[in-house]
Amino acid sequence: MSKRRRSTEEQFNRWIKGGRGKGRLSEYQPWITVRDVPSEGRSHRVFGHKCQRTHHMLSDIELAVFMLLEWHLDILEIREQFPLIRTDTLRIAKEAGIPHPAVSGVMQYMSSDFLVDSKDSAQPKFALQAKHSSSLFDRRTIEKLEIERRYWREKNIPWYIITEKEIPANVMQNISWIYPAQRDEVALSELIDKTNYFSYHFLESPSRTAIDICKGLDMAYTLPTGQSLLEFRQLLANRCFKFNCCIETHKLQANQFKKANVEQLTEALYVSNQ
Repeated sequence: MSKRRRSTEEQFNRWIKGGRGKGRLSEYQPWITVRDVPSEGRSHRVFGHKCQRTHHMLSDIELAVFMLLEWHLDILEIREQFPLIRTDTLRIAKEAGIPHPAVSGVMQYMSSDFLVDSKDSAQPKFALQAKHSSSLFDRRTIEKLEIERRYWREKNIPWYIITEKEIPANVMQNISWIYPAQRDEVALSELIDKTNYFSYHFLESPSRTAIDICKGLDMAYTLPTGQSLLEFRQLLANRCFKFNCCIETHKLQANQFKKANVEQLTEALYVSNQ
């Protein structure tokens, strides 16, 4: 997980007053946002179609987990960076003899990467912590995870650790290819226009791969090699098309990309950037 900037009691009080960690679906506000981590970190703002809002992921592995949850039909709601009740984690840490996370004497709020609601009656709610497998050899990381594990056990909510080893390789490959384009500056009006443009050409050649169509557009309109593919990557990074993240993007046919409600999507992205 990305390293957070130092937080104070005054900051916590402002977050609580502002509604962080509260709300459901489109009204939910994550406890930590991408603005609260160093700018050089691998953080992502991604529109989610289930909750109809922009989600905040603080690492590539969190993004991969989110994509899997977002694609799964049984998942109803995804709340990322979900805060744990601090009085509970302080008590649990004391009982376990584990130092509670603190910065300069300020006891920090702990959070789970995801709290998920599902229509699966056998497991209607569960919490997830996404970690790189290498971090599980760090003693301090294990101590904090133990506090989190006990917290959710008390709430009778299943809790799991998920690492890159549990994530399909194609998901990680797609993220590595697509999401660097999320950092490109693209006007919201251009996202709408380009989505309609590619959607039209995809409907014209539904059985061709999207990659082949992009190559053909470069040739047809005398564009620099790779220009259409770059624009398509930017659209995918901004969730303008829905697709199965478990299949390598380069192998997907045009009819396997479904146009999103781009007007609603871009409005949500605009609000998240304010």
